[in-house]
Amino acid sequence: MHKFYLSIILSASIALGAVGILNSKLLTAHASAQSEIAMELTTGTVLSEANADAKLPMASTTKILTAIIIIEDCNLDEVITVPDEAVGAEGSSIYLKKEEKISIKDLLYGLMLRSGNDSAAALAMYHSGSIEAFANTMNERAKKMGAENSNFKNPSGLPDSEHYTTARDLCKIACYAMNNQAFKQIVSSTSYSGEFRSYSNKNKMLKMYKGANGVKTGYTIKAGRCLVSSAERNGMDVVCVVLNCPDMYERSCNIFDYCFNNFKPLKLDENKVFMCGKVPCNLSKNELKIVKCGNALDYKVKSVKTDKKLKVGDYAGELEIYSQNNLIFSGKLYSIINE
Repeated sequence: MHKFYLSIILSASIALGAVGILNSKLLTAHASAQSEIAMELTTGTVLSEANADAKLPMASTTKILTAIIIIEDCNLDEVITVPDEAVGAEGSSIYLKKEEKISIKDLLYGLMLRSGNDSAAALAMYHSGSIEAFANTMNERAKKMGAENSNFKNPSGLPDSEHYTTARDLCKIACYAMNNQAFKQIVSSTSYSGEFRSYSNKNKMLKMYKGANGVKTGYTIKAGRCLVSSAERNGMDVVCVVLNCPDMYERSCNIFDYCFNNFKPLKLDENKVFMCGKVPCNLSKNELKIVKCGNALDYKVKSVKTDKKLKVGDYAGELEIYSQNNLIFSGKLYSIINE
């Protein structure tokens, strides 16, 4: 299945990108969240973090994973009959009725905009036949997205001692999900009018912060207030996670401000020419890196030693880019001429 292989590729990219951390302790010194992280979506670069690997309950932010699994595996236009197990679900609800007819799409919007636990149950039952089977799928997919320190027991985030994640894992899952346009369209919607149901979005961040485009709120007494949010500005996408954070909206806004004010994207064009000795060369593909604003960049080209005449496409050298003496990029350069 092509979506399955795409999921592996994207999650690997996120996991590898997260190795390059540009973390600052200046922001996190006053963190009100028990755990938090901000990550650039495309590269997986961590921009700020505090206690990001603590295993914690995450309440309804769980539904990010539920939604992306349904989007990837199901026909959103299909109309289903609500199973008995979904009726009267504990907690937040879209008030599904026994044997009600509703589309997968309307259930997804109810899941993400209104945080319907009954919607989560209906989708899980439709996908896997049982909550337990769907939870197994959640755990399998989460690992493919780079989430190694999480465990999911249900599709909604209802309290369970074995249901937990970390801010880092949840951010990787959210970054993966936000790369899917159908998911992004759902979570960026302030309201929705469907064939069977209409909803307004509970996520206040969409109206509070310029450029905000998702993703999900969560709350239980045990988990506290949790928020996964996303925003785009100046060519950079940032995903932020705060767990057990009393002022989750204000804190997330502060984190976004810090990220957009202190970091910027560096786009390396595959058509840009570098000289490996006397041979003009370029990268094989466009690259994107996130750099600290105000830091001078030092480009260094190392030519490969060879007695042979280079031809078009031959490996000719390495490009290294340093910021404040820290290596932030290394890539191979290829000849664009025949010597």
